[in-house]
Amino acid sequence: MKGAFLSWGKGGADFRFRSPQPEWSLMNKTYQFRLYPTKKQQAMLSEWLGLCCEVYNAALQERRDAYRMAGVSLGFAHQCAELPACKQVRPELAEINSQVVQDAVKRVDLAFAAFFRRCEAGEQPGYPRFRSRLRYDSLTFKQYQNSFDVQGGKNQKGTLILSKLGHIKLVMHRSLKGTPKTATVKRTATGKWFVSITVETEQEADSLPPSDEQVGIDVGLKTFAYLSTGEQIANPRFFRDEERALAHAHRKLSQEQKRTKQREKRRKVLARVHERVRWRRENFIRQQVASLIKRFGFLAVEALVVRNMVKNPKLSKSIADAAWSSFFAQLLSKAEEAGREVVRVNPAYTSQTCSACGHQQAMPLSVRVYECSNCGLVIDRDHNGSKNILAEALEAVGRHGRVIPEAHGL
Repeated sequence: MKGAFLSWGKGGADFRFRSPQPEWSLMNKTYQFRLYPTKKQQAMLSEWLGLCCEVYNAALQERRDAYRMAGVSLGFAHQCAELPACKQVRPELAEINSQVVQDAVKRVDLAFAAFFRRCEAGEQPGYPRFRSRLRYDSLTFKQYQNSFDVQGGKNQKGTLILSKLGHIKLVMHRSLKGTPKTATVKRTATGKWFVSITVETEQEADSLPPSDEQVGIDVGLKTFAYLSTGEQIANPRFFRDEERALAHAHRKLSQEQKRTKQREKRRKVLARVHERVRWRRENFIRQQVASLIKRFGFLAVEALVVRNMVKNPKLSKSIADAAWSSFFAQLLSKAEEAGREVVRVNPAYTSQTCSACGHQQAMPLSVRVYECSNCGLVIDRDHNGSKNILAEALEAVGRHGRVIPEAHGL
């Protein structure tokens, strides 16, 4: 049952399985590398971003006007056919690879597709909006060895070759395994440049040695995660640690006049603090996921809807700082790649049910120790929850789960 995933259905007690991965499977992986363009290359990339932003906004405006004035819905192919004529009006567009310009139009098409999908699903639609030049920050090159190429070297020195731009230095900290498909060059808020290269590769599903160990994981705020083995993963609270630095950077930024070089410097300082928080959080999650995947062969977690939980005004900042969604996404992705089994169970009453006898009793969040009134079990609330999560997952997949003894006096 390697690579099988299980989730709690909307109907209540129905479970849905995804088929196990084959011994060898075709998969996409994305590698991210740091770029070091020259000042001239940075200026050219920034100019390309501005031009692609104009194309994006123009394509969006054209779709809006065509529907409002004539009731016509324009498509991706129709707008791409107009790009050669646009290059005659704006000769600067001819300096960019044609596929990069087409990708800007494709993003508009994807934005409208997502808008109509949300309308049909009854969700909050969110009509596509115009983008400023500061918020259009990536270029996608879609053809390997035509619009882009990658060359490796010694001592992690590599080269990214972009059409109509040339060679850009990059730090290739790991080699590419597979056939490159696309390359997305991105500018961060702090002015750094990165490239994300997506490759198609055949990788063995069971790349780690088999493990019979099982674990239930109960995420929380007091501790980041409590394992059914009794171990705890401390909550680092990266955002809380940087709140003073963020407040200081915000004050300095607000004191500067708009559209000045000094304000731009202060903006980068503020962005650097946010970037540091994000990097530390991502590094922490990757390390914890790698440790869990390497050790356990069967992992059980709760199917939490985090986007609803952050609506709590008292806990929203702490929940967002814990980044449970990123943790679950990383865990599922790495488990699939390593051939581990992950099961998601219904989170209802996992902390209010006794892991020894199955007795259920109400418990407010302020009570951190579970004291069973039926069997007398005294255990940490989160530890009790992790044991219940593991028992429910094992029961769901047909393995040995919790054994509930008969009540006294029967």
